[in-house]
Amino acid sequence: MTNEPMSERDKQLYKLAKKRVAFRRHLFTYLIVNAFLWAVWLFGHDAAIYHGHYYFPWPLWCTLGWGLGLGINYYSVYHGDNLAAVDKEYEKLKDRDSRR
Repeated sequence: MTNEPMSERDKQLYKLAKKRVAFRRHLFTYLIVNAFLWAVWLFGHDAAIYHGHYYFPWPLWCTLGWGLGLGINYYSVYHGDNLAAVDKEYEKLKDRDSRR
């Protein structure tokens, strides 16, 4: 990154880029951790299946709960901070204010 002063628009875009990179890291962590939890569950309860017992797949709670949070994070990063919508709303308010 250069030392040139950034415009306000560039600052917004840079902030959005940081959020998107953070989201991708969050997604990668989610996938790795959940794969590990499901592997532990799958390979750790073989004896219970052999004896005819059924165990609820407890990693499902982690996957669903964390997945919900991840989905909300995705929406806020990729759809909630829509700069074009903000610019459009700003121009609308600016227009309305100038007619007073």
